Amino acid sequence: MLRMAITQVLAKNGIAVQAFWHLLPEVAANWCHHRHWKPAGANMPIINRMAELHDDISAWRRDFHSDPEILYEVRNTAAKVAALLREFGCDEVVEGIGQTGVVGVICGNRPGIGGNIGLRADMDALPIAEETGKPWASKNPGKMHACGHDGHSAMLLGAARYLTETRNFSGKAVVIFQPAEEGGAGGKAMVDDGLMERFNVEEVYGMHNLPGLPVGHFSIRSGPIMASTDEFDITFRGRGGHAAMPHQCLDPIAAAAQCIQALQTIVSRQTNPVESVVVSVTQVHAGNTHNVIPDIAFMNGTFRTLGNQARVFTARRIEEIARGIAATNGMDVDFVHYPTYPVTFNHENQTAKAVMVATAIAGEAHVDGQAQPLLGGEDFSYMLERRPGAFIFIGNGDSAGLHTPRYDFNDEVIPFGTSYWAKLVETLRA
Repeated sequence: MLRMAITQVLAKNGIAVQAFWHLLPEVAANWCHHRHWKPAGANMPIINRMAELHDDISAWRRDFHSDPEILYEVRNTAAKVAALLREFGCDEVVEGIGQTGVVGVICGNRPGIGGNIGLRADMDALPIAEETGKPWASKNPGKMHACGHDGHSAMLLGAARYLTETRNFSGKAVVIFQPAEEGGAGGKAMVDDGLMERFNVEEVYGMHNLPGLPVGHFSIRSGPIMASTDEFDITFRGRGGHAAMPHQCLDPIAAAAQCIQALQTIVSRQTNPVESVVVSVTQVHAGNTHNVIPDIAFMNGTFRTLGNQARVFTARRIEEIARGIAATNGMDVDFVHYPTYPVTFNHENQTAKAVMVATAIAGEAHVDGQAQPLLGGEDFSYMLERRPGAFIFIGNGDSAGLHTPRYDFNDEVIPFGTSYWAKLVETLRA
C-alpha cells in the first residue's frame, strides 16, 4: 500500500517512477554512509547512474526486441549498436568482426598499466514465432528474441555509456557485441577474425540471464558451467516392400527403434554416474504411407557432456551402436557427427573476481558461487579457450523459459547487469 501511495504522488508530480524505485537503495545507502551507520548485511547498491539510464536502456532493449535478426544477419542490430557506441564517445568502434560483430574500445583515465578487459554480449534472435503480446513484440514473422540477447546487448550498451562518461579505470574496456550465438558459432568467428589479438584482450567475461533465478541474484561456478554440444545424423538403409510381407524386407524403422533404445544405455549403463552426459534423439523420419515398409529411416539428435573425455567416448559409442544394429539387421548405415560448441569452462581466478564484484552489487546472500552447471551450450566457450575469463548467470525472475514463444527479458534486471559490467571494469582495473 505504501509503495502504491508513493508511486501515485511521484506520478502526479511528474517524477520518473521507475527511476525513483531503482535509485532509492543508493539514496538510502548514501544517507547511511554520511551518518557513519551501516545496516547489518548492507552491500554496495546498484550504481546511481544505472538507475538514471534505466529508461534509455529499456528503450534500446525493446527496440532490439521488436526487430529480431537471426545468426549473422544482425545488420540492423549491429548498425544500431555501432551508432550508439560512437554517440557515447568510444575511442574506437570497429564493425564487421566475425562477419557482423561490433567492438567498442573505451580508454580509462586512471594511471597504471591495466591490461585490456573484454566484456561480451550476444545480439542474435531465434526462429520462433512470438506469443508474448507485448507492445514491443517482434514485427518480423517467425523470429523473436526468445533468449534475452536483446537484454544482454542493451545492458552492455548501458555499461559502455557509463564507462565513457566516467573512465575511472586503467587500461581499456573492450565491449564485444557478437552475432550468431544460436548455433552459428559467432564467438568462434570473432576469435578466428583476430578479436583477442587485435584488441589486446587479456581476460574476457560473459553474462546470460536465467529464468527462475530471482532478479538481483547471480549464479556462477569455477570449471565447467555449460556443456559441449554435439549433433549426429544416423540413416539406416534397408530394403522396403509390402507391410504384409516383412520377411522379404530389411525394415529400417525397426532398426531405428532398436537404436533409439540402445543409445540410452550410454548414459544409464556405460557412463560413470557422477559424470554429466545427455543423449537425446530429436527427429525420426521414415515412410509415407500405411502399408509400405520404406527403404530408409533417418534419425538425428544431440549429446551434451561436461568433459572432453566423456565427449569423445559418447561420440564413439553412438557410432558403434548404430553400426552394430545395422549389421545385426543386415543393412547399411550412414553416421555423421557434428561437433559444435566446446565446454564453457570458467577459469578459477577470473571466477573469483566475478564473484567478488557480483557480491559487491547484490550481497553475499544473492550470489551462488558454487552453482550447478547447465547442459545447454554457449559459444562464449571459444573465447574462454583463448583467454582466461568467466561466464555468469543473472536472474531473470519468474519469467517464461528460454527458447519459448512466451519469453521476454525482464527489464528490472537492467540496473544489476549494467552495474556488474561497470564495476567489473572499475574493480579489476582500479
